[in-house]
Amino acid sequence: MFQTLNTPLQTIADKVHASERLTFEDGLYLDETADLHTLGHLANIVRERKNGNFTYYNTNIHLNPTNVCVYRCRFCAFRADLKDEKAYTFDEKMIQDRTMEGRAAGATEIHVVGGLHHKKKFDWYLDVVRTIHETCPEIHVKAWTPVEISWFSFITKKPIRWVLEQMMDAGLGSMPGGGAEIFDPEIRKQLCEHKADSQVWFDVHRTAHELGLRSNATMLYGHIEEARHRIDHLLQLRALQDETGGFQTLIPLAFHPDNTELNYLQKPNGMFDLRMMAVSRLMLDNFDHIKAYWIMLGEQTAQLALSYGADDVDGTVVHELIYHDAGAKTPEGKTVEELHQLIREAGREPIERDTLYRRVIRDGATWNVGEPILA
Repeated sequence: MFQTLNTPLQTIADKVHASERLTFEDGLYLDETADLHTLGHLANIVRERKNGNFTYYNTNIHLNPTNVCVYRCRFCAFRADLKDEKAYTFDEKMIQDRTMEGRAAGATEIHVVGGLHHKKKFDWYLDVVRTIHETCPEIHVKAWTPVEISWFSFITKKPIRWVLEQMMDAGLGSMPGGGAEIFDPEIRKQLCEHKADSQVWFDVHRTAHELGLRSNATMLYGHIEEARHRIDHLLQLRALQDETGGFQTLIPLAFHPDNTELNYLQKPNGMFDLRMMAVSRLMLDNFDHIKAYWIMLGEQTAQLALSYGADDVDGTVVHELIYHDAGAKTPEGKTVEELHQLIREAGREPIERDTLYRRVIRDGATWNVGEPILA
């Protein structure tokens, strides 16, 4: 495969072919030194070993119930102060209408994240989940990052486990992976000093997994971090997955600097995006899925990512606001037909999944869930 034998890349390639776990040093070499073509080739081996030619998507809708937030993260363009002109907060009727919109579109999932509104009590956040679930019980509620769960624990003076149990009783089905950013404490201090730290992030996910909730994970790259911080981040995720097995997918998220305090930085380019997809796929041997979030990457890079380790493109993503406030130029949603075209143009087979990676059997807006999907 390589012109020169016994190189670090050849050693790594041998490990990949033998399904052996990569080390921190391997990851650092892949991130900093390996050529992108070879990196993609190796990541695609793992991708197809786990998921064949399938590429997954779901029919989902986003709900960001408020953008008012007590925190002032430097990388965030979504948040607003209470009296800002752009500040908003959903009421119960608006949540019901968004849920019914999802039902009419055949959505299997509502993805809920938002700001931490300091004037709202825990019951308001609980009622967001309860209202969705009672309005449309068949739609899966994926809601609240560890940052939000930690905030709920703070304002109620109750343990994280109690908060999660209350949310599950209200209809919570799983958790998204946001709020991870980069786990290194020095980087985190510069990005989001007062937000829940990485230990809290892990404690929330560990507790969720113990309660039977599945969750996702993320990594925000392309800002002030370095390769060593990214590899450390991935290895910490891999360690918790070894412990709990509760993660479903990693979503590598490119930093969008527009309208943030870090707007002097350049957005990561497509080659950087593909490198992060491939490195993530190779390092996270115990994650079944790597997601190329088309909203963030753009359609063309997302298509290329399907040959660089990614096997999922997320979904229809109607009403996404967080990345668009930070300058994303992609549409705020796609039809199922458009997603099929995006996937097939990349030479992959589109498979609709629900949040828990079970095949969706669909007849228009009506759907049923089949067995878990295996390559």
